[in-house]
Amino acid sequence: MSTAWDPDQYQRFRAQRDRAALDLLSRLPDMDPREIWDLGCGTGEHAAMMKRRWPGAAVHGLDSSAEMLTRARALPDEVDWIEGDAGAWAPERPVDLILANASLQWLPNHGALFGRIAARLAPGGVFACQMPMAFETRHHTIMRETAAAGPWAGALEGVDAIAPLLTPEAYHDVLAGICSDLDIWSTTYLQVLDGEDAVLEWMRGTALRPYLTALSGAMQDAFVSALSERLSGAFPRRADGRTLMPFPRLFLIARR
Repeated sequence: MSTAWDPDQYQRFRAQRDRAALDLLSRLPDMDPREIWDLGCGTGEHAAMMKRRWPGAAVHGLDSSAEMLTRARALPDEVDWIEGDAGAWAPERPVDLILANASLQWLPNHGALFGRIAARLAPGGVFACQMPMAFETRHHTIMRETAAAGPWAGALEGVDAIAPLLTPEAYHDVLAGICSDLDIWSTTYLQVLDGEDAVLEWMRGTALRPYLTALSGAMQDAFVSALSERLSGAFPRRADGRTLMPFPRLFLIARR
């Protein structure tokens, strides 16, 4: 079942979502890439940022969402925007820099996937990736428990949601045979979110999309209401109107 992305909903928490991407980009080694790909480029800001940083490079932004790419194509930067599946990505020439910012967690079989991506690097090329360690978080656990515990459970059984990541050691082992220089680390951000039902609204932009696509009408409303109640209890809105949500991320930079 195709699950549409809503650029406006995704961008609602842009400042918080950008923190990990900017941290990843700041850790890139000194380089002068000529061929750059952003896998899962979304609304395109990071591909555009790389084009401004390396104006002589050919920069390509790949995303499976036509809605997100429509927003990306409105940017003034000279980037080659392509609609496609990062899991089937096959560039025509070796790549100097591959960025995958909060995108590859949606794809299966990371053992094979990460090896295929790294094999596309030119000598000296860099693969930079960050992914939410979402599966074990409290809000994702609540989402799965709520999905399995109501009259909507049958409709939501088998929904293609985010799976657990591999261990850092497993990503190291996958990449070590291809890349000679590896840096893998994790960070937990304490996201400070504004507004009513802030954690629910955060999840509407990403993790909740497959669940909402599988439901409609009164059943969808009932599921969202039940989830909202549980999330509000787990992540209460504070006196200043803000909600605090810890969110761990896994980072890796691999150089061939």
